[in-house]
Amino acid sequence: MELSPAISTHHLLSGVVVLLLAAVTWRRYCSPISHIPGPFTASFTRLWHMHHILKGDQNTELIRLHKKHGHFVKISYDEVSISHPDAIRKVLLAPLEKAPWYKALAIPDYRFQSAMSTTDPKQKMERSRRLAPGYALSNVIKSEPAIDETVSMFLTWLDAYASSHEPMDLAKFFSYLTFDVVEEVAFSRKFGFLGQGVDVGNSIATSLALNAYITVAAFLRWLHVALLANPIVTWLAILPMGHLFNTTKRAVAERQQSTDARWDILASWLQQMRQYPDQMNMKTIHTQATSLVGAGSDTVSSALQSFVYHMIRHPTAWNRVREEIDAAARVGRCQDSVISFRDANELPLLQACIKEAIRVFSPVSMGLPRLAPKGGITIGDETFPVGAILSVNPWVIHHSQELWGPDASEFDPDRWITGDVAKMNRYWMPFGAGYNSCPGQHVTKIELSMVAATIVRGYDICQAQKGQTWKWQAYFTVVPHSWPCLIRKRDS
Repeated sequence: MELSPAISTHHLLSGVVVLLLAAVTWRRYCSPISHIPGPFTASFTRLWHMHHILKGDQNTELIRLHKKHGHFVKISYDEVSISHPDAIRKVLLAPLEKAPWYKALAIPDYRFQSAMSTTDPKQKMERSRRLAPGYALSNVIKSEPAIDETVSMFLTWLDAYASSHEPMDLAKFFSYLTFDVVEEVAFSRKFGFLGQGVDVGNSIATSLALNAYITVAAFLRWLHVALLANPIVTWLAILPMGHLFNTTKRAVAERQQSTDARWDILASWLQQMRQYPDQMNMKTIHTQATSLVGAGSDTVSSALQSFVYHMIRHPTAWNRVREEIDAAARVGRCQDSVISFRDANELPLLQACIKEAIRVFSPVSMGLPRLAPKGGITIGDETFPVGAILSVNPWVIHHSQELWGPDASEFDPDRWITGDVAKMNRYWMPFGAGYNSCPGQHVTKIELSMVAATIVRGYDICQAQKGQTWKWQAYFTVVPHSWPCLIRKRDS
């Protein structure tokens, strides 16, 4: 006796529902991490986490949940966020294999594997070995004169707004500055944002769209690859990753044709490719350069904004740093029109303020997920089985009262002057930690130090609307906005 099509369809749908209910039941009540507390929906699906990423508040939600539940919070059926004091040492410094989420960071598609998208620690370190010389401080510092010139262009805009007395969108202009600096350091040229005072080619908006999209799409990598991250869509260049990739690829090509370019990051990579052609090729250079432009500009812009925002809301700190700079100038330092990295780096209070600014408002708001190894791993009083995803979130660590005291969420640069700095450094992770720490952190430190010192020395800044709390979205990186400021040149 044959079943009617209607009955067959009914049976099929019933079977699907039974399988779904079985999966939800096992994830919720029977998995090895089912006892870890967290939001109800996170116990059987990734949707809770994806929702808060798109909402832009995953960082503060995680802080709230850790305050409620303690060291371990389940943020998906297969992932646990950890705030235990041993988290950095046992998860990030181990090193453990990165979670599959990172694989989607191959931009623009799966053919372009970067150091960031490589999940195996040994393979990642092999990829990074030939890229590392370009990021080295001794190499990046060679671009300081070009950074100096770019910062001077930024100061011209500060002067213009000081003269007009109109509110300045510092969020926008810091993004212009960081995009231009990263291209100078990488390719010995500028995108031209500061020259025109506009988002050239809509590149910044594209980068922000990519930031939001890829953070969520990485959890659905199979769909991401099938529909978007494939050679055909890359060739069409109709999506943010293709646009950013093509923009960077053109910059690389133009740099290669230049006969008077200085020694920059790309020059180092090209040299490595000539010396080790079996380990380095143009595909690697293109994808790594794209990652550098996208991540390097967003994170530094966020860090600069955090420094100014918190300093002007604590004017005593601003004035104390200015006095420190003035004292240095009286003995022959800090006298250039743009304060050099060497001089700025020798200002302990300035550096304390920078460190504190990117502690309370870390540029990266996404947890850094790793896989529990064979045999499992024990952290505190919890043992996690092989394959469990364990993530350490910079915001959670930096706002932990257990690690930083009851004022963990307060901006207090003096903690870096009078506190146990060695201990605090163990839990300070704005650049990540271990084998996957940010390769471009030297660029960040140079730019932050030069810009922060020069602005404090020469300008008085206040919010156009006194006391207005800024707004931001926390995707992979944190994107601040909506805090216009009034600029005034310092009285002589």
